[in-house]
Amino acid sequence: MGGVPRHQEIVATILGHGDTGILTVMIGSGEILIALWIWSGRFLVACGWFQIILVLKMNLIEQVLAPGLLLWGPWNFLWALGFSIFVWWAFVRKEQLPC
Repeated sequence: MGGVPRHQEIVATILGHGDTGILTVMIGSGEILIALWIWSGRFLVACGWFQIILVLKMNLIEQVLAPGLLLWGPWNFLWALGFSIFVWWAFVRKEQLPC
């Protein structure tokens, strides 16, 4: 939401040097909407898959286009993978368990 200048730099590097402030706030707002989706407790499996796909895709794009701006450099993707495994464990695997 504009609190971390590095996030705005990543957005500028990936999407071009336009009005990155608004784009960064939109991305942050989307993250808040995902948190509200989780809090609602509705369609959690879909929410889990949505998060997994979004986080891995976003981190892959960042790793390719803005690697020097990532907090943990090449290890950033491993953090995203670990988070995705947690999301799968918390939300998605429930649909695969027998009743």
